[in-house]
Amino acid sequence: MRAKPLLLALALAAGSPAARAQEIEPRAYTNTPIGVNFVILGVTWSDGALIFDPAVPLTDANLKTPAALFAYAYSFGMGGKNAKLDVIVPYTWLSGNAKYRGELVEREVDGFADPRVRLSVNFVGAPALPVKDFKAYAPDVIVGASLQVSVPVGQYDPDRLVNIGTNRWSWKAELGASKAKGPWTFELAVAATLYDDNDDFYGGIAREQDPLYAGQAHVVYGFRSGSWLALDATFYRGGRTTLDGVKGNDLQSNWRGGATLALPVNRRNSIKLYASSGVSARTGNDYDLFGCGWQHRWGGGL
Repeated sequence: MRAKPLLLALALAAGSPAARAQEIEPRAYTNTPIGVNFVILGVTWSDGALIFDPAVPLTDANLKTPAALFAYAYSFGMGGKNAKLDVIVPYTWLSGNAKYRGELVEREVDGFADPRVRLSVNFVGAPALPVKDFKAYAPDVIVGASLQVSVPVGQYDPDRLVNIGTNRWSWKAELGASKAKGPWTFELAVAATLYDDNDDFYGGIAREQDPLYAGQAHVVYGFRSGSWLALDATFYRGGRTTLDGVKGNDLQSNWRGGATLALPVNRRNSIKLYASSGVSARTGNDYDLFGCGWQHRWGGGL
């Protein structure tokens, strides 16, 4: 069974609401044997003009955000189809500087980001199969959907312009599809993220945000050894903010590209390496991200 990093997006977002919109996650809707548990430990490093919140009036940002993360996922059957539940808990260190109204300001902070919980279901082409029956499964067309909820319990200080947590709920609904052809897999996904209001934004300001719409595409090549390589791209648009009833000039319309390499270690363990970079960024979120993760799986008769 090929190594499957269920949650590439775990690291990509580690604390930044802006980065979470830019998640690049290949193989998000592939089938997996039911009854299997996954634990992922990872680290990421981002460097550049990563604006944690487009409503914050910062310019010329240069922030470094190393992050560690823990994730757990469980694969099970739902109505005869493959489903997964995952929980993501990131911890982020943030340091750097930016300009606020022309003056240079600095920030250094660390803490837990908002944890996220996601339920995904593959409702076409992905039957719920135990490990003993999974070897005979041949993927073709798979269609699935997911709903992810971000819980606002991360580090947050309303007297600071830049925080790791968001102090608001958000909900991301996504629809994805893939087509396997020999060693190649072609994937597309579209998503919409809805945001609750933050009534205790910087200085007690009420903050609203429009929905953010995103799409991503992947071309994946699977090697006979069980490793695989993906070329990734994502585009997202929307997310304009309103502060105390005043619309901001912060409509997001950005492109990112990246690559992911997964390497099996043995039957229960695998390693993944990934990188992404901004291609076009209207709102200044032009940064580079690198990461690696270790995945361990057990249960289900493995």
